[in-house]
This record gives sequence, C-alpha cells and structure tokens, in this order.
Amino acid sequence: MNGGFRMNQSNIDPSTPNGLSPDEQPKWREDFPINVADDEFGARRDFTKFAVLVSFAFVVGQGWIALKSVFRRRQQAPVALRVGAVDDVPIGGAISFNFPTENDPCILLRTDRESFVAFSSQCTHLMCAVQPDLEHNRLHCPCHAGFFEATSGRPIAGPPRRPLPRITLEIRGGVIYAVGVERRTV
Repeated sequence: MNGGFRMNQSNIDPSTPNGLSPDEQPKWREDFPINVADDEFGARRDFTKFAVLVSFAFVVGQGWIALKSVFRRRQQAPVALRVGAVDDVPIGGAISFNFPTENDPCILLRTDRESFVAFSSQCTHLMCAVQPDLEHNRLHCPCHAGFFEATSGRPIAGPPRRPLPRITLEIRGGVIYAVGVERRTV
C-alpha cells in the first residue's frame, strides 16, 4: 500500500510522480501536478538565471559609472563668473552667488583682509542651504545641525561626512571671479 492506494508492480506509470496510473492518482494531484524532483531542478535553474542576470546588471551599472567619470573629466572648464568687487565684501562677511550654473548656489566668505574662500552652499548630507557662522569660524546646516569649517569646508559636526565642494577663486584688478569647482571626497 502506498498512501492508501494499492500499487501493483505491473501498472507502474513512470511518467507520474508517484508511479501510479493517472486513474489511481489522488484528487489533489490534478490541481498540483508538480513532480518534486523536477521542481527542485527548475528552482536551481531559475536561481542560476537570476544570478546571471543580476551579475550582468551590476557589470552594466559599473560600466555606466566608468563612462560618466570619463565624460566628466572631458568637460570644459566653466566660464569665469564675476562674483563681486573685493571692496563689496566686508571682513567677516559673505556673498551668495550661483556657479557654475544658475542651479548651483554658492557662498563667498571673507575671512580676513586678504583671504577669500567660496564653497557650494548645499550641505553634502541632504542638500540643505548652509549659512555662515563666522564668529565661530564655521558654516552651519540648520536641517540636521551639521557644521563645516569655514576655511576648508571640512565637516566638523553632525551627519555630513563629505566636505563642501570648494569654488576656485581668482582676484583680478580688485574683482573676484569664480573660475572652477574642486569636488573632493576627503
């Protein structure tokens, strides 16, 4: 006896999962006609296909990142932008401007008589606007209490982990120009 059914060696059907003839199969077998051995083979095959496709997707993604970095290096330097006159910025003061595009807010700081620094004014954590706090020599991100050094743009407190992108400046004839962007990760 096999599961309440009589098996007769003469009527074993090798095409069915339990060897019984189609007429002797239990009722549930009509609704679930899956052979366990074939199902495990199919599951391994499906897993292998999935693993190969995911690996291919990772390779394509890495290729895309590599291409973007190559094209980013080939981009032309931004056109110099007049930020303002040296006399327009008081010592300990700040001026806002957009560079290299109109959608990139920046901040110019005058730390002493001869020193000017400029950074992107978007926090590297969640892109909130940073505000100068030059009394404490820092830039403050009010969204999550992040702080950056005013002279280097390095994070000193809060959730930001990357420094602010530094804007390269040139002073020509008493006029301050933004001429480039230094994107740093350390």
